[in-house]
Amino acid sequence: FGIHALLVLTVTLSPVPATARSENNVTGEGAYPPLWDLAPENLLDFQVKDNKIVINAWNYQERLGVYKSLLNASAKYFGAFGPQNSGNILWGLPLQHGWQFRTGRLADPSGVTSCSYENGEHLCQSVRSWWSSMNYYLAIIPFLGAVEAGLFGQLPYEIEILSPEEQKDDFCYSVKDCWSRMPKLMDDWKTFFEVNNSVTFSSFKLDDALGLMWKAHTTSIAYALPKFQDSLKYLSDPEANFGKDWAHAVDFIAATHFCTDLPTTNNFQAFLPQRMLLEGDVPPSISDFSPQQNKVLLSLRSLHKTDKLTGGLLLKLWRKAMSTEAGREKGRNLIESLTSS
Repeated sequence: FGIHALLVLTVTLSPVPATARSENNVTGEGAYPPLWDLAPENLLDFQVKDNKIVINAWNYQERLGVYKSLLNASAKYFGAFGPQNSGNILWGLPLQHGWQFRTGRLADPSGVTSCSYENGEHLCQSVRSWWSSMNYYLAIIPFLGAVEAGLFGQLPYEIEILSPEEQKDDFCYSVKDCWSRMPKLMDDWKTFFEVNNSVTFSSFKLDDALGLMWKAHTTSIAYALPKFQDSLKYLSDPEANFGKDWAHAVDFIAATHFCTDLPTTNNFQAFLPQRMLLEGDVPPSISDFSPQQNKVLLSLRSLHKTDKLTGGLLLKLWRKAMSTEAGREKGRNLIESLTSS
């Protein structure tokens, strides 16, 4: 079954031949999310009010600061895997968010407000943005799980996350609140950070850490998807389909324990669409997208459709094929070949 899944997926994705990846600019300026240098460095750089650290998660720079705090606090576990914390597997989260910001996916898609537009509130993140709301569960929930796991040590203040103006019930705003409303999500992220926080450096195993991180990641997406189904109505059909295809593909990527360090994520993201998809955008014939970007979009669509047609059998077979370290290595090579130029 495992080999069959690999073959089916290979045919489905029909990847371009793999070529040597460039490792240039691994830690250069262009490798980081937009405005990374301006984001808060640690938790005490945020506003402190009424004995609480107050974080506005609907401001791009502050949500980026949450990620930066996580990366800085966990750097000690990943020092052996790359210079300047580039081997930290948490890089995938802020880099993905930076791509969303850069491509306009965090702006108000309904056009009712000026949220996240150049001539309006540039750093605003709209709660009407499907991407922004989904990302909340891959930013604030991991962060609060890390707080609970003791990644930041004993904090002098409680954490308070500001609520958005709309859809307040779709989110949680403190460690206690999130534990009461979504214990499974919090537990998965806490477990990831707890295990990393407790192991000695010599016993740290990257594949195990990636397994725990991806488990929490996919749980977050599965929980958030039905919540924000209505937000897809603000998007064009091609963009809404791409969002759903991308969320679905994460299950396949997760099963390989794909490494989400700085260089690997940057190489991978180079082939994601550099703007929102519009009505009339049909891969593989989107003229201002590269052949690889068109191919990735088409592959994600095919993967989603095929898995749906088989009633989820493709994903089950794929997960079975990825149940060993050797299988996961083949899976990662397959994904990398898809995005090779």
